[in-house]
Parts: sequence; structure tokens; C-alpha cells
Amino acid sequence: MIGLVRQGGLAALLLLLAACASRPVILVSVDGLRADAIGSGTMPTLDALAAAGVHADGMKPSYPTLTFPNHYTLVTGLRPDRHGIVNNTMLDPELGRFSLRDRDAVGDARWWGGKPAWVTLQEHGGRAATMYWPGSEAPIAGQYPSDWRPFDARVTAAERVDQVLAWLDRKPSHRPRLLTLYFDEVDHEEHAWGPGSVQALAAQANVDAALARLLAGLEARGIRDGVDLIVVSDHGMAGVPPDQREYIDDWLAAKGLTIDAVDVVTRGSSMGVNPAEDAEADAVEGALTGRHEHAECWRRQDLPAQWHYGSHPRVPAIVCQADVGWLLMVRRPGERVGTHRTGAHGFAPELPEMRAVFVADGPSFADGVRIPVFDNVDVYPLLMHLLQVPAEPNDGDLRTFERVLH
Repeated sequence: MIGLVRQGGLAALLLLLAACASRPVILVSVDGLRADAIGSGTMPTLDALAAAGVHADGMKPSYPTLTFPNHYTLVTGLRPDRHGIVNNTMLDPELGRFSLRDRDAVGDARWWGGKPAWVTLQEHGGRAATMYWPGSEAPIAGQYPSDWRPFDARVTAAERVDQVLAWLDRKPSHRPRLLTLYFDEVDHEEHAWGPGSVQALAAQANVDAALARLLAGLEARGIRDGVDLIVVSDHGMAGVPPDQREYIDDWLAAKGLTIDAVDVVTRGSSMGVNPAEDAEADAVEGALTGRHEHAECWRRQDLPAQWHYGSHPRVPAIVCQADVGWLLMVRRPGERVGTHRTGAHGFAPELPEMRAVFVADGPSFADGVRIPVFDNVDVYPLLMHLLQVPAEPNDGDLRTFERVLH
């Protein structure tokens, strides 16, 4: 750009700046897609995007490696311990219980800390549209996205793409600058049948066809070269054989306690519990904290520092993390969650199985560049850079992308 000015190309520079300021950014999430899907041949459209643009060896999710915490981290740059969506299921002393299936809780802005990219963009005069994204159904900082849809799993991948394209068909003054597009079927099939299963591969093929539909739609509108496209996932996935279950009841029983000594807040690949009101906290800690055969438990203030987790009051008093491939459960009737699953995430974020996907292509990105594994908090400052809007305080680092940005 400096060269353009020195050569008397001020008009060209102004045109370039104007083009960048109006360039749409499409952020696509393929829930549960592992980093090793890139180059495997199961998603040829995504492979072609990765080869043409920028792709990472993997993206490290934030802890816990679950859907809602990581999707919200991607659009705020904040760790879950800072933005407050500390799990898919949470307990707050004032707000009560949060579940991703509770539409009232999902739409309550009091759960959602920080400020997502779409809010900041709109505060600076831009428009945003979300074809599903955790957080977009709540009026965070008093704002919904300019256009948004409540999540509906029945809407097909092709229909989701068509809605994004329809938003791009609007006249420039009403066209969104930031658009999000979310696909959930890979995660769904991997949970049910395991990563690498016939069903999971079929889901990958269907999402890849939807990506091809998106690219074809951009080409047909003559805007393919004027859109920055980023494809991510929130976490990876690991196999969990049906016989690999640990029961917290057994740990308590070994110390003379029953399951009634704890209130179970979360369970699965990780488990969060609080001592019950009439239980002795020290006895519960003594029974649970430390190493078990296939898991480890900590008081929340003692969790591994590299996970950046445990200071938010919504984090349960004791957090247990299963080894990869295992689930933590209770024997109490009605709480045998996960018995049917053959795939799960929520394991330690440093594990290769939990690595997420990052692919970017468009006029703002270099061609054919591969970058090392990085933390997913870095996606937010990248988004704000592309949107040319000041970023809110965050945990990310734009320097991750300095050698791949034009």
C-alpha cells in the first residue's frame, strides 16, 4: 500500500481500502470435524480450499473441548473461564441451570459474557447474519445479529447454504459483512457411530457437498474472489468403546460415601460436581481428588494451568477429566448418560484427537500456506482484522497469521 502512494496511486489505494471495508467474511463451522480430515480425501472441496489458501496442522480448542464454550470462544477470543460459557451444562447461583437444549437459557443474555464479533461490527455500523451460532439467539450487549435464525436441526445443509447466499443477494446497504454458517451432522453421527464410521464419513461428504454449493453460489454471483471464507471446527472427536466407563459412585463408596454426597452438574468425558449441602466438603474432596484408574480429579482452583480454567464461579467445585476414550458416569437411575455413545469429545485440549480444523481462503489470504497448530482464541482477532473493526479485549494473538495475510 505504501508503494501505491509513492507511485501516485492514491486513487487506487482508496479503491483498495474501500473494497476491503466492504468485503464479506463467511465463518463456517463443521461441528466435531477432526483436524486429520484435511487431506484424507473424504472432503475434496475442503481439501481444495486448504490447498489453495491457508490451513493449519490443527487448531487447539479451549478447555473444556465442548460445543458451546468453543463456538463462543471463536467469536469473542475469550477463554470459557472468562466469557462464562464454561460448559454445555452449567449451574449459576442466580440464574439457575443452563443447558444447550433449554431455549430460554440459551436466549438469556445474562449467561453470555464478553462481546461477540457480530455485536462489535454492528456497533461500528456494519451488519451481521448468523445461520446458527451459539450466542446468536441472545441479545448480548442489547443486540441480536441483524439477521439470525433459531437453531433447527431439521434444516438441511443445502438449505442453510441457500439462506447465506440469499443474504448476500441483498443490495450493498443491507448486505451482511459477517456471516456465520453452522453444520452439526458430522458431530451427531460421530457421537452415535464413532469417528471414521460409515455414517460419519457420509456426514462429512454431505457437508462437503454443501461447501461446494456455497462456492458455486459465490461464483455464480461473481463474488467468489471478493469474499474471505474461513472454515473451522470447535473440537475433534475420539472413539469411546461401550465398555470404557468409570463410575463416580465407586470412588465415593471406597471412602464410605454415597452418590448423594455430591450434586452432579456435568458428566461424560469430564464431570463437574459440588458437595451436597449436607455433605462434608473435605470428605468429598478426599474421595474424588487425585488420580483414578482412567481419570483425574482436581479442586477447581488446582486444575492444570495450561487449561486456563477454574476461576469462574460457574465451574463446579471439583472437576474430573477422563482419559481419552473413557466416559465418567453415575449409577443413579436416570443419569446413565453416554451408555450408547461410541464417539465423544471433551477430553484434554492438547490431545491430537481433540484438534480442530482451520482453513481460510480469499483475497486477504496467501495461497498454499500451511501453518502450525495454534490456539482457537486467535480466530477472533483475525475476524476483527478482516472486518476492519477494533477488537474487544481478548486472549488471542493476531501474530499467528501475520505471514499469511495480504
